[in-house]
Amino acid sequence: MSQAPRQTGRRKRPEVIGEAIKDYIARHGLRPGDRLPQESHLIEVLDAAKGTIREALRGLEAQGLIQTRTGPGGGAFISEVSDDRAMELLGNYFFFRPPTIHDIYEVRKQLEPSLVLRLDGLLGESDFARLEAVMAHYANPPASLQEEREQRLKELEFHLLLVDHCPDPLLALMCRFPIRLLMSHTNCQRIYEQPYPELRRRGHDYQRRLINALRQGDAAKARQIMAEHMQAAQALMEAREAMLDKAFFKAGKASDDGPSREYLALSGLSSAPGLADSDD
Repeated sequence: MSQAPRQTGRRKRPEVIGEAIKDYIARHGLRPGDRLPQESHLIEVLDAAKGTIREALRGLEAQGLIQTRTGPGGGAFISEVSDDRAMELLGNYFFFRPPTIHDIYEVRKQLEPSLVLRLDGLLGESDFARLEAVMAHYANPPASLQEEREQRLKELEFHLLLVDHCPDPLLALMCRFPIRLLMSHTNCQRIYEQPYPELRRRGHDYQRRLINALRQGDAAKARQIMAEHMQAAQALMEAREAMLDKAFFKAGKASDDGPSREYLALSGLSSAPGLADSDD
């Protein structure tokens, strides 16, 4: 027996008015920073009660589309949704069904090679200098577990800088979200907090080659390097995830003697003092 299609509920009046306000903003060409008309004007033109208008405005503020200010000169002002706000809203969508590391890298493999193609000829020497300044943070082995984690986040920041120059806002959003997911993903946090010399070395090498190709204006080569980079990063991250899971499972099965030596090593509880030498 086939399942009946999900029925969408009837939209509430404040939601309808909220859409009408957005339509008003678009039709009148209002931009971020512009002030919305007075409440009395919205009541008149939208034929809505004061309470409905106020609830609709609260909904738009929650979406990040307007900001309200109190006091002299206050009111409702148009606001551009920030990247952080957009990422937060998307993150809420995945709150109860978080993607896996595999899921995230499958998306990155498709998108980021296309991203570097769109960057052809758009980066100047100051942009390359900024990318190289970020790479300097992980050019050498970390001296502590804290620096290990910071280096992994800086590697992801390198990719966010590339996204910032993408002329296609939709592609930029689609690339930015998986990167931001990796920065907060629970299993990624476990990986980033442990010594992983190979991940640092290979990531730095791919990024150095990528910058060279972009500097030379060789978009096809840059695309190929990024594709290889994503493929290699996925393999390394998934292998490390499996190793940590296996070690954790063994620790859980351990006897009264305590967690396994493998788990202690991977969790940094027995190897932290020697971390600075792990990448030599």
